[in-house]
Amino acid sequence: MSRVICDLTISADGYSAGLGQTEERPFGDDGGDGSGARLHAWMFDTPDENRTEVDRMSAAGAFIMGRNMFGPVRGAWDRKWNGWWGEDPPFHAPVFVLTHHAREPQPMDGGTTYHFVTDGIASALAQARAAAGDGDVAVQGGATTVNQYLAAGLIDELRLHIVPLTLGAGTRLFEGVPPLKLEQVTSRSASLVTHLTYRVLP
Repeated sequence: MSRVICDLTISADGYSAGLGQTEERPFGDDGGDGSGARLHAWMFDTPDENRTEVDRMSAAGAFIMGRNMFGPVRGAWDRKWNGWWGEDPPFHAPVFVLTHHAREPQPMDGGTTYHFVTDGIASALAQARAAAGDGDVAVQGGATTVNQYLAAGLIDELRLHIVPLTLGAGTRLFEGVPPLKLEQVTSRSASLVTHLTYRVLP
């Protein structure tokens, strides 16, 4: 069976986004302009130094994300919105978006198709496993979605990218998650980030 993995960038105090998220500021009060540029500088400012981790993030056979990570639209789908990533998203695989509001699948350029799942995290995972075949399923985020999967005991490997800044408040990894047993698999420091990989033990 394929593994369920999670890649998430967080601040040193555990936040994946700040308070006050909006369409114009998707990462809210993130210590910058709200674009997440400081949190994700390791990816965009020093990509060669972090090539292994960046490539690994897009290598899954299918992806799961929460609706907040997909976009700022709330409630019924009252306007067209196809994600933050433009016409050719970086996933190039099926993406299962958790939502309470049904919507037809949305194919995009490059092999990404968004599927909208209204019957919970277990259903999204079952559909993602079927789509991934022998490939991994990646729970992309945000932290609220990751926390749901962690609390349900459904994540096998947690890959954290910890950046040297604090946000003080916002959407926090492990919020509401029962105690976990983690086995450290790898760690690597780079100039703008520390990469940690944990196996989540039963």
